[in-house]
Amino acid sequence: VEEKTVNLAIALFVREKLEAAGHPVKMIREVDTAVGDTTLSTLNERKRSDILYRTQIINETENCIFVSIHQNFFEQSQYSGAQMFYSPANADSERFASILQNLFVKNLQPDNMRETKLCGKELYLCYYCNNPAVMAECGFLSNPDEAAKLTDRDYQRQVAYTLFTGLNEFICG
Repeated sequence: VEEKTVNLAIALFVREKLEAAGHPVKMIREVDTAVGDTTLSTLNERKRSDILYRTQIINETENCIFVSIHQNFFEQSQYSGAQMFYSPANADSERFASILQNLFVKNLQPDNMRETKLCGKELYLCYYCNNPAVMAECGFLSNPDEAAKLTDRDYQRQVAYTLFTGLNEFICG
């Protein structure tokens, strides 16, 4: 299972819900493509270009609320559950992360005991985002049961609806 495929599918479902509710949406990518300078010679240079480009878009977008959709992976397969990481750069990020975490538990993962966490510099996009920002780890691809769910379109829609509900609550509440 490729994480990028699951991430994009969920993101497109979230966009659909947000636009239907009248919220403007700016996607960094809408298809499976790199967004940085692909002419750079090394993978490291291309990745750096990608992350700097994404950060620039986020920080230049007025009234931006940033959600970075991801799937977790850990060497041991027993770990499961969504977990939200929030930016230290904006005071509203922690509240946003808590809303999302609570909705994942309520809607999808009642046994999930994970807590929201402040991100560090290793989560560059989230850390250097000036706007409310959360990195949403929606589950573990290293857990076979959760990976099966995360690759199912119906479950992806449920995850997207949970993210949409959290965004809507954060925006309107």
